[in-house]
Formats: sequence, structure tokens, C-alpha cells
Amino acid sequence: MGWVTAEQTTSLRERLIEAAADLTVEHGWSGVTMSRLADVVGVSRQTVYNEVGGKTELAESLVLWELGHFLTAVNEGFDAHPDELVDAARDAIRRVLERAEVNPLLRAAVSATQGADTELLPLLTTDSQSLVAAAAVAIELRLGEYDHGLELERVGALVDTIVRLVVSHVMRPSASPNETAELVSWIVARVLRPEADA
Repeated sequence: MGWVTAEQTTSLRERLIEAAADLTVEHGWSGVTMSRLADVVGVSRQTVYNEVGGKTELAESLVLWELGHFLTAVNEGFDAHPDELVDAARDAIRRVLERAEVNPLLRAAVSATQGADTELLPLLTTDSQSLVAAAAVAIELRLGEYDHGLELERVGALVDTIVRLVVSHVMRPSASPNETAELVSWIVARVLRPEADA
């Protein structure tokens, strides 16, 4: 039996999205073309279209792929605090913001010199409904593990608000990850325990 290479265990779609991320960091989103992507991965241009669709669909896939990495950070925060929701929220938010600080794809997307006027940036900001919805679903599942006492509709409202708030801090940080995590987790605590002292 032969060895299984990393390339064999990674799907073609994943390889294309990873290559698109690398090209975006190196050349900006405007420098990502289907031909260049095909050359980097070693497939035909038609294969790229078959796997990921056009450039708009590629942008959406790239944003959701990157979201998966951020959700890993969220899960790590929740895993570290299985018994205390506010602590879990604080840790998850801090991890997300720390990742955002050093994330080269995100920095390329928001940089005015690397394609900020293209379709990639709006997917992270004004047209971010799919990103917010995907993150909200994942976080609501984690909240189900805690005895928070909120009605289902209230959980949805809280998660939607927190996700949008964190995304805004990812795109335009106004404080350190730790300071922002403290502030946002304070909001979570006030929602969960409104009778507590401010």
C-alpha cells in the first residue's frame, strides 16, 4: 500500500480556494483570475469553473472558507469554558479578534491597495448576510450546550447582535482584542443576568 499524500486528502475545491486565498494575499483580489488559479493548481480553466463557478461564487466560497477558520477559534473558546457561558463568549471573541489581527487574507481584503473596491470586501461588510447567518447557526448550536434560560427567539437575537458586533470590530478594530472581548462579554452577561450589578 502506498503513502497517501496531503494533496490526495485535500479535495480539488479546497485546493482551489486555498490557492485563491494565497493569490489574494500576494496580488489582491483583482489579481485573482481563473486562468492564474488554474495554473497555480495545475488544472484547466474549465475545471476551475466546474469546481467553484465564476469569480463571484469563488469570492463567496473564499469568505465562507475563511469563516470556517474563525469558527474553529470560536469553538476553542467554548471548549475551554464548558460550564460558564460568559467566560466562553469572552474567550471565543478574543480568539476571533486575535486571529483577525494577523490574518493575511482579511488584511488584503480591507486594504485599499489590494482590491478593496472589488466584490470580496462587500461580502465581509455590507453584503455579509450569508457570513452572519452561517456564524449565527454555528454559535447557536454551541449555546444549546449551556443553561442560559433564554427563549429561543431571544437566543437568536442575542447571537445575531453579537456576531454583527464582532464582525464590525474585525473589520474596524477600536481597541485590543482583549478589551473588545471584555466589553462584548459584558453585554452578554447583562442579557443573561439583567439583575446583576453593572
